[in-house]
Amino acid sequence: MSFRAADDRYDSMTYRRTGNSGLDLPAISLGLWHNFGDDMPFDRQRAILRRAFDRGVTHFDLANNYGPPYGSAETNFGRHLADDFASYRDELVISTKAGYDMWPGPYGEGGGSRKYMLASLDQSLTRMGLEYVDIFYSHRFDPDTPLEETMGALDTAVRSGRALYAGISSYSAEKTRDAATIARSLGTPLLIHQPSYSMLNRWIEKDLLDELEEQGMGCIVFTALAQGLLTDRYLDGVPADSRAARSGSTITGLDDAVLERVRSLNEIARRRGQKLAQLALQWALRDSRVTSAVIGASSVEQLDTNLDALDFPPLTDDELADIDRYAVDSGINLWADQTDE
Repeated sequence: MSFRAADDRYDSMTYRRTGNSGLDLPAISLGLWHNFGDDMPFDRQRAILRRAFDRGVTHFDLANNYGPPYGSAETNFGRHLADDFASYRDELVISTKAGYDMWPGPYGEGGGSRKYMLASLDQSLTRMGLEYVDIFYSHRFDPDTPLEETMGALDTAVRSGRALYAGISSYSAEKTRDAATIARSLGTPLLIHQPSYSMLNRWIEKDLLDELEEQGMGCIVFTALAQGLLTDRYLDGVPADSRAARSGSTITGLDDAVLERVRSLNEIARRRGQKLAQLALQWALRDSRVTSAVIGASSVEQLDTNLDALDFPPLTDDELADIDRYAVDSGINLWADQTDE
């Protein structure tokens, strides 16, 4: 069945300006890190994407190795674009990234080399059937490649027309400053930074948000729900089929103190008449320097619940103070090593 987007799709979404640029992003963006690989039914993917766009979500966030298998999220998204969104391309912001391992051999093992970055971008464009992406990211800082080379690759991506904007992800405040300085000298200012951030992972508050403001960059946070920990799923402990129960999970080994803080945060949400996930998203967006929060969704119902977070009244000073009692770092930042470089 052909797709015709809802006429009122822009009536309820909030849009925020990205740093000092001219680009607006929806307060909540849809990430395809999970749920859009070959392990997810194609029809379910379609339903989520259609519903997101009908509710004003204009930004879809990908990376070269999203799946599984690697690349499949981009391939599947390319099919959805061709089937449903071709006529809406100019209403969409599509981003992708390169930085982690992608294909065999020394040129595909990840990092920030010019060879890898630009080859990866070309592969991403082919998988999605696009001439350009709106944002191309360096997915992580690479200590083994000169930062000038990585920023030069981003500059080439923009100047060649394969990307409209350049961004970085999981860079420390110091490396963000260095990268922004180099990129500006090349004539391609960095648009945006994508860091991990949640009530249980607050590292960006120390100095990164200040640095982004200084550089005129936007901030789009991921894992605002702490990989599912800040949802209803863990209120009664760790279910056997949950992410935290899996070997190698980023939230394996949760102790009782963390779970008790989650329950206390849920009680604050309950008093506000909302779900914990909705509180977590509102909290992550409370700072005007945060442009958008990237969410995942495995169903239309989950998507709607998260987007409904934007409908609740702003958090009061008393509520924020109450949240601060329980919103403390809990050792779940999988990307900490990247930002310590």
